[in-house]
Amino acid sequence: MWGTIALSAATFMNVLDTSIANVSLPAIAGDLGVSPNQGTWVITSFAVANAIAVPLTGWLSQRFGQVRLFVTSVILFVIASLLCGLAPSMTVLIGLRALQGFVAGPMIPLSQSLLLSSYPKALAGTAMAMWAMTTLVAPVMGPLLGGWITDNISWPWIFYINIPVGMLAAGASWAIYRTRESQVRKLPIDAVGLALLVVWVGSMQIMLDLGKEMDWFHSGLIVALGITAVVGFIVFVVWELTEDHPVVDIKLFGRRNFWGGTVATSVAYGLFFGNVVLLPLWLQQYMGYTATEAGMVTAPVGLLALVFSPLVGKTITKVDPRRYATFAFLVFGLVLWMRSHFNTQADMATILVPTVIQGIAMAFFFIPLVTITLSGISPDRIPSASGLTNFVRITAGAIGTSVVTTVWENRAALHHAQLSELVSQGSPSALSALQGFQALGMTPDQALAQINRLTDQQAFMLAANDVFYVSAALFMLLIPLVWVTRPIPAQGGSADAAAGAH
Repeated sequence: MWGTIALSAATFMNVLDTSIANVSLPAIAGDLGVSPNQGTWVITSFAVANAIAVPLTGWLSQRFGQVRLFVTSVILFVIASLLCGLAPSMTVLIGLRALQGFVAGPMIPLSQSLLLSSYPKALAGTAMAMWAMTTLVAPVMGPLLGGWITDNISWPWIFYINIPVGMLAAGASWAIYRTRESQVRKLPIDAVGLALLVVWVGSMQIMLDLGKEMDWFHSGLIVALGITAVVGFIVFVVWELTEDHPVVDIKLFGRRNFWGGTVATSVAYGLFFGNVVLLPLWLQQYMGYTATEAGMVTAPVGLLALVFSPLVGKTITKVDPRRYATFAFLVFGLVLWMRSHFNTQADMATILVPTVIQGIAMAFFFIPLVTITLSGISPDRIPSASGLTNFVRITAGAIGTSVVTTVWENRAALHHAQLSELVSQGSPSALSALQGFQALGMTPDQALAQINRLTDQQAFMLAANDVFYVSAALFMLLIPLVWVTRPIPAQGGSADAAAGAH
């Protein structure tokens, strides 16, 4: 029991850090002197570094031992969290977040592995259900904690709170598991493959994050980054296919269920995570919400997930997981379609309803798709397969964040231009508004500035509606992909296979 609590605490801390910064971005960006959209680097740098580290977990755990690696990972995460809170500039914070994401890579796969090795086979499902609860509670607590801390203390404390949790988790894990250390073997590391992975993923993410500021491919730097990413990816694939000990087992994509499940999971997660970042940005920048209020609106996403996840876990071997995944995508589509009808008069209750419903989709999303992805793979390849599908999913989340915020800004600029055409000197409504503001004591310049602010608010609202609507349509287009995969024989989803659920 104590081992489960220790491992779950470390997992909770890790997952919490993927969502706690979302509602704090405007405060972090303002304090460090950059725009809130540049602040999204705080999220994407963590995600990309985390994605690169996940496939290394297998090699590192065999080289140093699972328990040593897990405890070291937690301690390094705590140190990186302390340094993030002390960061004097956005550049330093982004670098430290990348470090934090990298050292966090082994924590989740190893917490699953250590947990499963501690329970008898018959209780493996129960163990994973207990573990999964922490990964579902953390996204609920993240925005609430992040918002409250940002408004009532200061944003560095969203990182400092990891210190006591991490030290307790590391100490308890070492005390309980050190006598159960796994066998250590000296295996060769695919250094070339790892270097190529860092080059192409890093180039792609920097291109996506810098592109909107540098006018995309009109900039020589963006072109160079794009070429580096494409060439690096091609060389990486060729190298990994010919390497005896690849850092990523690309041959797994030869299996229909693996590639179908991985692509469906990753695209869906990219859409989901991009919209999770967009909502609090819009609420705080253009709807006048505080960080705490934005956290309250985004937190309930995990409530129904907590209710329905145990049901999905118990019935996944009896129901075709493709049906569950289809249901999840339909609910995601409904949620985003509802959001695409928001306007600037929407109250908190109206914004909360789709968030609560989204919890149902989350419950029916991860476990069925992981079951599909890992079905039919031999037990010795499950760690590689789980690491690879998690790498693709986390990378897709970072890409989704960059693409969604870029599209949001571009669509807002277009809507602002179109709305500005209606605000002319000859427009009766514009003249009436100007006179109304001047009657309140504003100068003509102040009245025009107020109209420009209202135009901005409407433009970004319409742009958010566009993003929500297109995201809903993309979820519908993912449904046929789920049915490309082969049906799984009865009892196909074992607890061990489901262990890759995160």
